[in-house]
Amino acid sequence: MTAAVAATPAPAPAHESLAELINPLMGTDSNYELSYGNVYPAVAVPWGMNFWSPVTGKMGDGWGYTYETHKINGIKQTHQPSPWMNDYAAFSLFAETGDVKIKQEDRASWFSHKAEESHPYSYKVYLADYDVTAEVAPTNRAAQFQFTFPKSDQSHIILDGYAGGSMVKIDAAHRRIIGYVRNNSGGVPANFHNYFVAEFDKPFTVGRTWGDKGDLTNDQSREGDHVGAVISFQTAAGEKVHVKIASSFISPEQAERNLDTEIGHDSFDQTEAKAKAEWEKELGRVRVTDPNLDNRRTFYSALYRMLQFPRMFFEIDAAGKVVHYSPYDGQVHDGYMYTDNGFWDTWRAVFPYFVMMYPEQDSQIMQGLVNTYKESGWLPEWASPGHRSVMIGSNSANIIADAYVNGVRGFDAETLYQAVVKNATTDKGRPTDKKGRTLSAVGREGVDYYNQLGYVPYDVGIHENAARTLEYATADFSISRFAKALGKTGDVAHYQEHAQNFRKLYDPQTGWMRGRNKDGSWETPFNPFKWGDAFTEGNAFQYSWAVMQDVQGLIDLMGGDKPFLNRLDSVFTTPPVFDNSYYGETIHEIREMQVVNMGQYAHGNQPIQHMIYLYDWAGQPWKAQYHVRDVMKRLYSATPDGYPGDEDNGQTSAWYVFSALGFYPVTPAVGQYAIGSPLFRNVQLTMPTGKLLTIEAVNNSANNVYIQSVTLNGKPYDKAWLAHATLEQGGTLLFVMGPTPNKAWASTKAAAPFSMSAPK
Repeated sequence: MTAAVAATPAPAPAHESLAELINPLMGTDSNYELSYGNVYPAVAVPWGMNFWSPVTGKMGDGWGYTYETHKINGIKQTHQPSPWMNDYAAFSLFAETGDVKIKQEDRASWFSHKAEESHPYSYKVYLADYDVTAEVAPTNRAAQFQFTFPKSDQSHIILDGYAGGSMVKIDAAHRRIIGYVRNNSGGVPANFHNYFVAEFDKPFTVGRTWGDKGDLTNDQSREGDHVGAVISFQTAAGEKVHVKIASSFISPEQAERNLDTEIGHDSFDQTEAKAKAEWEKELGRVRVTDPNLDNRRTFYSALYRMLQFPRMFFEIDAAGKVVHYSPYDGQVHDGYMYTDNGFWDTWRAVFPYFVMMYPEQDSQIMQGLVNTYKESGWLPEWASPGHRSVMIGSNSANIIADAYVNGVRGFDAETLYQAVVKNATTDKGRPTDKKGRTLSAVGREGVDYYNQLGYVPYDVGIHENAARTLEYATADFSISRFAKALGKTGDVAHYQEHAQNFRKLYDPQTGWMRGRNKDGSWETPFNPFKWGDAFTEGNAFQYSWAVMQDVQGLIDLMGGDKPFLNRLDSVFTTPPVFDNSYYGETIHEIREMQVVNMGQYAHGNQPIQHMIYLYDWAGQPWKAQYHVRDVMKRLYSATPDGYPGDEDNGQTSAWYVFSALGFYPVTPAVGQYAIGSPLFRNVQLTMPTGKLLTIEAVNNSANNVYIQSVTLNGKPYDKAWLAHATLEQGGTLLFVMGPTPNKAWASTKAAAPFSMSAPK
């Protein structure tokens, strides 16, 4: 008999600033060979159209800021979602004293992290070579810079338009620089421009421009592949020079409008304070009370990353109307547009979090998908800013269905249903790149094979075929749920049947998912340690669990709970050996698995991130509790090496945020979360309904990771999952934690989360 335990929240600092807990440098100690996040310190407002970031790398290098470097050469406007996608519409500002230095490698100044202040809402750095302090604070489509100069007869501010097409024009009478940049890495129409206007509060003594070769002249305007401008003046010791800057993808006039409406007469301090207030508002929907400061910092640093992408790609016109330049057809249209997202990553947990906590934002994003489909004829599986041919699957179906099934409204669901069905039925008329090549990542590559055979064959020249099959099957499940919710009963059975196509790839002899040839024979030879080839950035150890829609069906294929559990356990106990022959090198995802000593568990990449929670389906939820807490403890921290691999538009962060709350969204479009092990003693979530959801974990500590009992609104709760509909109504979810497992809690089949093959 267990005595009743009183729930006592741990004390927390009064009026704690959540934005101050965030370390934007978390994950910046990365490079091509090994990723601890592959992120940069984004100075932005949540989902902002423009971010700003210090630059330590070379122009055009996806690793624009890396923690280990010692010199900084600019603070740039950036839209980069990932170093692997690279940037677009970028330009930078920089300050100097003495002789003018134009080229990045020449002007770069030594700096120290000890003289660097990085916040979500502002960035400040001391440029040691010039005795200048540079600061920036953002709005959605604009920003303010503050440069503090020493006494100097030769003080300069440089605007670098970067290579790829740029124009600058100096308007000394109005203390302005106007222009545009066109640099991009693909996925843009021919008329793509990012127009900018920069307004200074100090008259120019001298204004000059420079061209492709860095030649500095007195010309007041310049256009070319790579041009820029330099403004020079005298400064007194400690004099602050301010630059207000805004941009637009629509027109120069719209850039000026964005400057006026978002900054106007605000001071630098006012802009900074407004940006901070926006972060406090969004972060404040989740209030953590726990004595472990490091864990709180990691939680809010992860939440900060989740609230960046997809970015707004719309603006407000003179009539106050929402409009957007389309990165698909090059025209200006009414309505919302969002971009810079890879749904292969973010469908798993980022978008479920938006559904749970930000349905109004998710509704806008869905409206943006409607517009994308109308303007391009396809849904964006990876957009930056338009269609890009990266990754696999038709995972847009998962985020759309999950939103609609869980009550998100305010968008044209009929059009999006038409779009997901098109993805699932044809690959004709897909968009092409500048060289006329079909974008294989848009729609479904191999869709005809998949619909005829039930899988994409290994031997027909379509790479990553097994991974595609598994992901298409999950998307088909989502379409079936979407069809049911819309009353399209004639389609439900068809897509439910296709959702079972994962069975075509399960090899009972090896016990793994395996590539299959067109004639039905298996891929031979087969090596479960081989990365890539039939799979995407993973091997059979990781991808064999990609059956989120029917975990019980997978259990049955593997011979029941015991063999299933043994195979789950083997992922952690098998040494991290690998076969990298498909790539010809050890890609960073492989290396990240190898070095953390967690067996074949490759948490640094997305395909396996849900796997731990599958113990909930097989009667051993305590193992999920152990491994979830182990991963949070070992692989995450609010430090420059604080992620286990690529952060990827919030997904790796979303795993932490959900897991720290105590649950995770494994299966799309069912409104359930599998329970793990809550990290904090007390969390209060202000749900979109306005109701308060309190999550308490009595006796919680680094050692007490196992759930002893659960009550929901005072009543005993013995299921390994939570319903979305229940959580949005608020209430109190109380966990009692302990150092050893309670193997009886939620261990029956009746306690398992949703599964297509669950006993009726």
